[in-house]
Amino acid sequence: MLIGLLTAIAASICYGTGSVLQAVGSRKSARRQAAAEGQVTTHGGPSLSSTAQAAMTWEFIVGTVLDFVGFGLGALAARLLPLFLSQTVISANLIITAVLSVKLLGIRLTRKEWTSIAVVCSALVLLASAAGPEGSGHTPIATHWWLLAVSVLLMVGGTVLVRLLGARAAILAGLLSGLGFGALGVGVRVLNGIAPFDLGALLGDPALYAILVAGIGGMYLHTVALQIGSVNGATAALVVGETVLPGMIGVWWLGDASRPGFAWLAVLGFVLAVSGAVAVAWFGSEEGAGTDDAVARDVPELAVDRA
Repeated sequence: MLIGLLTAIAASICYGTGSVLQAVGSRKSARRQAAAEGQVTTHGGPSLSSTAQAAMTWEFIVGTVLDFVGFGLGALAARLLPLFLSQTVISANLIITAVLSVKLLGIRLTRKEWTSIAVVCSALVLLASAAGPEGSGHTPIATHWWLLAVSVLLMVGGTVLVRLLGARAAILAGLLSGLGFGALGVGVRVLNGIAPFDLGALLGDPALYAILVAGIGGMYLHTVALQIGSVNGATAALVVGETVLPGMIGVWWLGDASRPGFAWLAVLGFVLAVSGAVAVAWFGSEEGAGTDDAVARDVPELAVDRA
C-alpha cells in the first residue's frame, strides 16, 4: 500500500508540473498564431496545425516527457492500489497545477480556490485512511472489447464535438480528456500478459489498444483545453473525468474495496475530492486577464500586438 501511494504521489507531481508547462507552451503558440490564416477553426477553436505547433515548444516537450513519466508511475499505481484511491491521488495534480500556475502563468488564486484545494487535500487523506486491498482485475475478454469501443467513441466523437463547439469547449475538452485517462487507468488494471509476462497475450488484448487510443486522444484533448480555457478549470474537469467513473468501475466490477467498517469514510473522501475539484473548475473559469499579461511578458512581441 505504501509503495503504491508513493508511486501515485510521484505520478501526480509529474502530471501537475507537466500540465503547467504544456499550458505555457500551448498559450504562447496559440497567441503567436492567432492572427494567422487557418490557425483557428470557423468556430473559434484551435486548428490541428496550431495544436501541433504548440507541441513543438520546449515547454510543451518537457511537459510531455513528464506526462510519460507520470503515465508509467500512474500505471504502476493502478496495479498496486484500488482505482478509487490511485486515480484520486493522481488527480491531486490539480494542486500542483494550481500552485505552479501562480508562478509560471501569473494566475492569482482566490480564497475560494485555495479553500477548494484544501478540501481536495483533506479528502485524499480520508481516502488513503479508508482504502482496502485492490481487486484482482480479472475480467472477461468481452469487457476488454467494450473498453476499446467506448474509448474510440469517446476520443473520436469527443474530438469532433470539441472542434464544432470551438472556444466554448474548454471544460468539455478537459472532461473528455479525463474520461480518456480514466479509461487508460481501467485498461492498465485489466490488461492481460503483465503478470506473468506473456507477449502474445499482451498484444492480443483489446485493452492494450484501448490504452493507446484513450491515452493519445486524452493528451490531444487536454492540449486543446489548455489552449482555449482556464488551466485550472480544464485540469479540474479532467480530474472529475479520470476519477469518478474509474473509481465506480473499480468497486463494481474489479473488486476494489475499503477497509472493513470504513466504507462511509471512503465515500465521504471520494465525494469531497470530486466536489473540491468541481469547485476549482467553477471558480477558475473566470481566469483570463492575469494569464494573458503573464504570457505577454514572456513573449514581448505579443505585448506589442495586444497594444
